[in-house]
This record gives sequence, C-alpha cells and structure tokens, in this order.
Amino acid sequence: MALWDRIRESATQMQSQLEARKNDLRSGAFRDASMAMCALVAAADGVADPSERQRVAQLIATNDILRNFPADDLRRRFEENLDRLAADFAFGRVSVLQEVAKARKKPVEARAVIQIGIVIGGADGDFDRDEQAVVREACFALGLPPHEFDL
Repeated sequence: MALWDRIRESATQMQSQLEARKNDLRSGAFRDASMAMCALVAAADGVADPSERQRVAQLIATNDILRNFPADDLRRRFEENLDRLAADFAFGRVSVLQEVAKARKKPVEARAVIQIGIVIGGADGDFDRDEQAVVREACFALGLPPHEFDL
C-alpha cells in the first residue's frame, strides 16, 4: 500500500473514531487544545502562509467534531495561536504546546487532539515530516506515546 493510501486510510479511520466520541468532546480544554494543535500543524515548517491558514481554517469549519463550538470562536483561537507562532516560532511553540497540554487530564480528549492533528496534517495528502514532528511533540505534551499513533 502506498504511503498516501496509508495516510488517507489512517486519517479516515481517526475521523470516524472522533465522530463516535463527539458527545464526549465538548470541554473548553478540548477546544483550546484542538485549536492549538491545528495552528501547530498549519505552521509546522515554521511559517503559516495565507493559503495554509485558509486551508486549515476551512477544515476546522467543516469538521463535524468541532461543530460543538461556535465557528467564529474556533477561528479566533486558531488565529491567536498562529500569531504566537508567527511572532517567534520557538517561543510561540512553547506557548501553543501549553495550550495543547490543557487536554492532558482527560485521555479521551488528549487522544482526540492528536487525532485532529493527524487528520488536519493528512488532509492535503501529505502528512510531511514537519507536521509529524509537531504532532509527536504534542503527544509528549499530552503524556501519550507517539507510537500509539504511528509517529
């Protein structure tokens, strides 16, 4: 099976798992951690160009799991995290990973945040090394073993 097929299959499978837990994913910590994860993936290479911002924002707006929250609130939180990363990527990454870590206390939410990162990263068909690296970092921030997600 080609790498792209495995990524697509994994992302589809994770989206299905998220949908099954949709009602468990309503907390503010999950919301904040998810938007931080989306920003990390969008700026994984150190820069979030306008097309990447727009693509991820569109994925956020159309994701069924994230519809538990007002779209404008999600967009604002996503943009705030991206702004932190754009101002100083190294320092911003620490701050954004702290947002991700908000979901650490609830394992279902923590795993869902990682799954969202993988779904967002793989949505364009190329879950590249930079994206994998930031999702792996998020695993450590959440106390989850990266190998659980094939990272």
